[in-house]
Amino acid sequence: MTDVSSTAKVSSSGVGKKPATGRLRVYLGAAPGVGKTVAMLGEARRRAERGTDVVIGVVEDHGRAHTKECVEGLPVIPRRTSEHRGITLSEMDVDAILARKPAVVLVDELAHTNAPGSRNAKRWQDVQVLLDAGINVVTTVNIQHLESLNDVVAGITGVVQAETVPDDVVRAADQIELVDMSPQALRRRMAHGHIYPAGAIDTALGNYFREGNLTALRELALLWVADRVDEGLERYRREHGITGTWAARERIVVALTGGPEGPLLLRRGARIAGRVSGRDLVAVHIVRSDGSMGAPSAEIESQRLLVESMGGSFQLIVGDDIAAAVLDFARGINGTQIIVGVSRHGRFTQLVRPSTSMGIVRDSGDIDVHVVTHKPVSRRRLAGRRAIRSLNRWAWAAAVGVPIVLAGLMLLVRGGLNLPTVLLIFLLGVQATALIGGVLPAAVTAVIASVIANLLFTPPYGSLTIAEPQNAFALLVFIVVGVTVASIVDRSRTAAGQAARGQAEAQLLAAVANTLAQPGDPLNAVLEQARIGFGMNSAVLIRTTAGSTGSTTGARPEDRHVVAAVGDPLADGVDPVSGADVVVTAGDEDELMLTLFGHPLDAADQQLVEVVAAQAVLALERNELEVEAAQADRLRQSDVVRTAILAAVSHDLRTPLATIKASMSSLRDETVTWSDQDRTELLTATDEAADQLDGLLANLLDLSRLQTGVLVPVRRAVSLDEVVYRALIGLPRDRVEIDIPDDLPLIDTDRGLLERVVANIVSNAIGHTPPGPPVRIFAGQVPGAKSRLMQIRVVDHGPGVAESDREAMFAPFQRLGDAPAGSGIGLGLAVARGLAQAVDASIEVDDTPGGGLTMIITVPIAERAATDSNPASTESAGRAAAGSTDSAIGSARRGVAGSAGGAA
Repeated sequence: MTDVSSTAKVSSSGVGKKPATGRLRVYLGAAPGVGKTVAMLGEARRRAERGTDVVIGVVEDHGRAHTKECVEGLPVIPRRTSEHRGITLSEMDVDAILARKPAVVLVDELAHTNAPGSRNAKRWQDVQVLLDAGINVVTTVNIQHLESLNDVVAGITGVVQAETVPDDVVRAADQIELVDMSPQALRRRMAHGHIYPAGAIDTALGNYFREGNLTALRELALLWVADRVDEGLERYRREHGITGTWAARERIVVALTGGPEGPLLLRRGARIAGRVSGRDLVAVHIVRSDGSMGAPSAEIESQRLLVESMGGSFQLIVGDDIAAAVLDFARGINGTQIIVGVSRHGRFTQLVRPSTSMGIVRDSGDIDVHVVTHKPVSRRRLAGRRAIRSLNRWAWAAAVGVPIVLAGLMLLVRGGLNLPTVLLIFLLGVQATALIGGVLPAAVTAVIASVIANLLFTPPYGSLTIAEPQNAFALLVFIVVGVTVASIVDRSRTAAGQAARGQAEAQLLAAVANTLAQPGDPLNAVLEQARIGFGMNSAVLIRTTAGSTGSTTGARPEDRHVVAAVGDPLADGVDPVSGADVVVTAGDEDELMLTLFGHPLDAADQQLVEVVAAQAVLALERNELEVEAAQADRLRQSDVVRTAILAAVSHDLRTPLATIKASMSSLRDETVTWSDQDRTELLTATDEAADQLDGLLANLLDLSRLQTGVLVPVRRAVSLDEVVYRALIGLPRDRVEIDIPDDLPLIDTDRGLLERVVANIVSNAIGHTPPGPPVRIFAGQVPGAKSRLMQIRVVDHGPGVAESDREAMFAPFQRLGDAPAGSGIGLGLAVARGLAQAVDASIEVDDTPGGGLTMIITVPIAERAATDSNPASTESAGRAAAGSTDSAIGSARRGVAGSAGGAA
């Protein structure tokens, strides 16, 4: 690794050149307390003793005495302080470090989030600034803060890390040093009080610092660093042109031909790789330069899925010399062992042409080669396929008929033909038979043609006797040449057929894989691709319930249910399994079946169906995971709401209750004589506290209705100005200016719900606008809107909200940093957006010219038929829903109950 202790320098001859970038050294730990900060401070002391200018940018000692002792004697750059919500925060002063320009700066906790208003949001961004300035940085980080491992760590510890750092930042370090400690030693340090205060030790040991958690985190850290070391080794070998194998890490390479022995080889490789932790399994298949794969694409895809399910990877490599390509690939990835199947060729063939496995063994050098024996089923299968193909009746008819027809035509001009010409014409017939039926019928054609040539075109005619020896030799050569040419033609035809079939299979598999990456429901898309690709009428995915016994296909009909189906519906009484033309099982325990209806398929297509079935299982798993994720998200949101409600009950709801209790107790106290003014003030305080309590409970009730989906709006054509004026009941009218034209068309909405939306937004604007400038309300029709829309603009001149926080302010229980103390629990805008969406309205946020925030409510305009409805009935319905109480936003809040129709 590169030493980062050297000081960055600028060349004296390069005036105006950009300074050299600083170097980064990272101390990586598996958990808090392993000693990262102490190791960093020890490195700083060693460098300082060598005369290097080292300063401390920021070190978090967390109250640990030993860490404080290590800091003593090292120069420290004072931190920058800032105020946030009444709290004084201190952060690393990047500008002071840049002005000081030391050779090395210590920056603790790389993943730390800076206080609002800092130069950068994250501390790792501050480090990038220092590096760009040519300052070397030594920093610390824990493995749980790496972005790629965030969800893994959360699954192990149950704690989601809010502060993360991109992996690329740490991977780009010039040096990464792992600070390691056994889980037992770390727990002893915790028990002795060297990490957390005494009051937190028992909780930490029973939760995050459990031995299992620490062991898993330690393994994550070791493996992550091992991968970085491996990358450095590969880079060094590549830069220095080293092609030999360095067995620093075991890599098992499995050479696949695409034959049926592939799963056996992969499982053998997985067993070898699983004996020692840290071994890699890589499968490779060689594709010839002409594009031929030597095996059906479906079989290759099936083996790819198998190796990936075993935790390995699959590679396709182009090469004509298979043995050399496998060895080159193995050496390129620093493979240490190769697994290859024994040759499927006979002994005579191996004498003429050495097998691939023997070629790999001969040239393997320092790579170990495992030659695995397997059943020779593939050879019989190939021979059987050729025999079946050759038994075509048209092929045998051509084998006999072609030479007879050619002989009959040549007899008409026998006097002008010599024997070589006759044999060449018969050779054309042999090629034609080979194209139709293959080698065996072509060989029969060659034999029959030689006999006919002897009888009819070789003197003496009509006799098998051959007068001249050269004619006999010519006939023998003709048979040999004919069979040879037929074999070449047959192989070419077979290769062309395989290439065309492979292309079609690849297109189908690509289409299926593409559907998995598309949004929406991938399962039906995969089934539709399977139905169209195989030319079927219907495709059905069936699941067997856990209560069934025996095989999946033999399960009782009541134990099976259809997961998804596409295409033509099945006729009444047709069993989705026994009545199907194609049935394949899928899933980890073969609990799923893909059935196709239309026509039977051959064996090769059957294998392709199995691959598509595996893709359908993946699509089903994706759907199930999305459902589980949605449920988990709803549960998480419910937990957030529950926690916030508890917090509200403990503070925000208790405050008005305490006010009411204190006021009423004071009024009932007969020992005190209250003046009329005092009594009025106490009653006013009671009334305001009751209104505040009413508003909090109404918002909580509305939020629960929105989250459970029971809020049912009753939409009618209503007047916009009436909605706005009713929404302002109970609000300080001297703080609001209204500018709404009288000739605006009616809007299509639930008046009670829209009143709540306007009331919450206006109340929020008043609460955040300082005394003086009023909150202004404008309304008007959106010009040129195809959907006929109306907009209500609520304009305030308060502090405004940063653009990055505007979406967050609509979340429940969010008050951001500018909310006045005691202004509620942060539900107003969340409820407003939910109610707006319920009536097909939207809320947008914009800046107010001169400072402040403008909330834009967009609602649809009522259709002409709705505008002709009885306004009186609409008004009376709204009033009935609103109720008669004019307390703070009282009528608008009670309008929800009426307009929602008692949905809660």
